[in-house]
Amino acid sequence: MKIGLDISQIVYKGTGVSRFTEGLVKAICEYDKENEWIFFFSSFRQSLDSSLEKLINFRGWKIIKLKLPSTGLSIIWNDLHVLKIETITGKLDWFISSDWTEPPATCKKATIVHDLVYLRYPETVNRLILRTQTKRLNWVGRESALILADSQSTKDDLIKLLNLNSKKVVVNYPGIEIKKPGKKIAVKKPFILTVGKIEPRKNINKLIDAFAEAKLKNVELLIVGPMGWNQNIKVRENIRFLGYVSESELYALYSSCLFFVYPSLWEGFGYPVLEAMSFGVPVATSNTSSLKEIGENAALFFDPTNVNEIKSALIKLAEDKKLRVELSRKGSQRAKEFTWKKYYDVMIKALW
Repeated sequence: MKIGLDISQIVYKGTGVSRFTEGLVKAICEYDKENEWIFFFSSFRQSLDSSLEKLINFRGWKIIKLKLPSTGLSIIWNDLHVLKIETITGKLDWFISSDWTEPPATCKKATIVHDLVYLRYPETVNRLILRTQTKRLNWVGRESALILADSQSTKDDLIKLLNLNSKKVVVNYPGIEIKKPGKKIAVKKPFILTVGKIEPRKNINKLIDAFAEAKLKNVELLIVGPMGWNQNIKVRENIRFLGYVSESELYALYSSCLFFVYPSLWEGFGYPVLEAMSFGVPVATSNTSSLKEIGENAALFFDPTNVNEIKSALIKLAEDKKLRVELSRKGSQRAKEFTWKKYYDVMIKALW
């Protein structure tokens, strides 16, 4: 088969969709021995990572690069819905669209849907994202022959909220690349870690309130991730914002923290939870969406809308070493179940 894949979302470093896209490209390069791939990449200001480009070139596959802003492509493909993808890529058997635009095509189309937060919690989503996803998913429902959902939770949402045919939706859990722990960082006091783009859906302010009320002695809260939109973040004692950090720095933080907390309101998958587990880090997270599904029996759960529940979880994990050891063991085992080989196999089988 000749398969096209939009990898434009890879440029948003520090986000789950970027890590997903990078993992998918690496998996295709490692495991596909039969098909021909054409990778489509468009960004006005940013470039494709050179190491990833070398990997694709090594396989002898094509990368098509355009210098167009995502807003421009959204108008062409989501609003006007003109310019068939084959005009750019040449003839294809399948085209797999990204998380942002949905081009028309003559070939069969597949798409990957990470979540439907724009319908579940529209008030937490930037208006541009809300508008773009509404238009994109409208075309997906009408034209896509296959939809790969990151979790059963996302599949359920696609069927319930968009009334999509369940036979077209395949659950395919993304892989997690197990990394060796980074060099532990020297810290003056133990710290709790949270990771993710700082935006309303991530629920950081409630975590900050819970941490302040917990009054944990000699414990810091470290918040890692790029700043998103519409955030008035509270500044409190023993809380540090580190912003975007490199991959090696992130791994060092995972391997050094007391435990990991993820209070997001809704997730299609929740990469940071599995990343933390892969380092043997105890995890406390929300009891909603895919987070309950992914965490299974390997995490401590709380209601993310309830500050008291978040506070109780923080206190429990901070004070109960036995629980931390148990969740560390269970989390390590759980993370091993999510591999890119599995993701690749399910995707190729569905395309055939």
